[in-house]
Amino acid sequence: MKVAIVILNWNGKKILEQFLPSVVEFSEEATIYVADNASTDKSIPYLKEKFNKVTIIQNKTNGGFAKGYNDALKNVTEDLLVLLNNDVEVTQNWLQPIINEFKRDDSLIAAQPKILDFNNKKYFEYAGAGGGFIDQLGYPYCRGRIFNTIEKDKGQYNDINKIFWASGACFIVRSNEFKELKGFDENFFAHQEEIDLCWRIQQNGGIIKHIGNSTVYHVGGATLSNINPTKTFYNFRNSLLMLVKNIKSSKVWIILFMRLLMDGIAGLHFLIQGKWKHTLAIIKAHFSFYSLLPRYINKEYKIRKEIKYYHIKSIVWNYFIRKNRIFKELN
Repeated sequence: MKVAIVILNWNGKKILEQFLPSVVEFSEEATIYVADNASTDKSIPYLKEKFNKVTIIQNKTNGGFAKGYNDALKNVTEDLLVLLNNDVEVTQNWLQPIINEFKRDDSLIAAQPKILDFNNKKYFEYAGAGGGFIDQLGYPYCRGRIFNTIEKDKGQYNDINKIFWASGACFIVRSNEFKELKGFDENFFAHQEEIDLCWRIQQNGGIIKHIGNSTVYHVGGATLSNINPTKTFYNFRNSLLMLVKNIKSSKVWIILFMRLLMDGIAGLHFLIQGKWKHTLAIIKAHFSFYSLLPRYINKEYKIRKEIKYYHIKSIVWNYFIRKNRIFKELN
C-alpha cells in the first residue's frame, strides 16, 4: 500500500519550519507532498532550500481547504492519502497502525488518529479529538470534546472504533474512493467539508474509524482561530449545506426549521456575551445558505443509501440543559 502525506499550505512558512521536520523524520513509509495554495510569503523558496525530498504542488489560486485539496490530489497516485494540516506534530511510528488497519479492513474508507492538543498535550484537541459525530440537527461533537469542554486524555479513546466523521486536521482516505466521490464540496471552501465527505462515504457503503493507537498533536486555529467570526460563518453555513445534501427532502425541511430556531438562540447568546460579530456571522451564514440553496435543490445528489446519521437527537439539549459535558455521559 503506497501512502502519500499531503500538507496544504497557505502563507505558512513559519508553521512549516516548526512542524514539517517531525513529519519528515517520522513518516518514512510515505511520500510527502506540500500543496501550496498560491502563497505570497516565502513558503516555496524555503521548501526548495530545506526539504529537497518533499514534492511541491503549486495550486494556481487559494481555493481554501476544499478546492485546494481537490486540485492538489488530481495527480497524486498513491493508494492512501493522508491529508495533514501544516500545524500538526506527528509522533514516532504514527503511520503504521493506520496502514495496518486499512490493510486489515477493506470496508474502511476514511480514518483519523487520536488528536491531542499541541499546547497542552495531556488534553484532546478541539478539531477531532477521539473521533467525530453529529446530532440530528447537524451540530458536530467529538469523543473528548463537546462544545468547549475538552477531556483529559486518560487512554479512554485508545481504541479502534467506528465514528461518523474524521477530522480534517489529519484525514486519511483511500484515494480511489475520494476521487470516485469527487472529493470535497468546493462550495464549502473550508470547515465541515470532511464531515460531508464522510457522510457520502457511508452512503456509499464505507465506514469511518478512529485509530486510537496512533497519536498526533494539533495546534488548531493556525489559519482561523475558534474566536474568529469567519470560522463561525463557515461552520454554521456549511452544516446547513451538508444537511440539504445528505438528508432526503421529506425530512430535511423540518430539520432546517429547527436549525433556524437553534441558530437564532446561538446568535442571541453571542449577542448577550458582547460577541456581536459572531451574531452577525450567523446571520450572514444563513443568507449565504439561502443564496446557495437553489443550486443544491436543482443539483442531483444521488443518495445511494439512506443512513441514520445521529445517535443523539440534540447535543445542545444534552450539554446545556442536561449538563452532560463529556462523551460517556451521552450514552
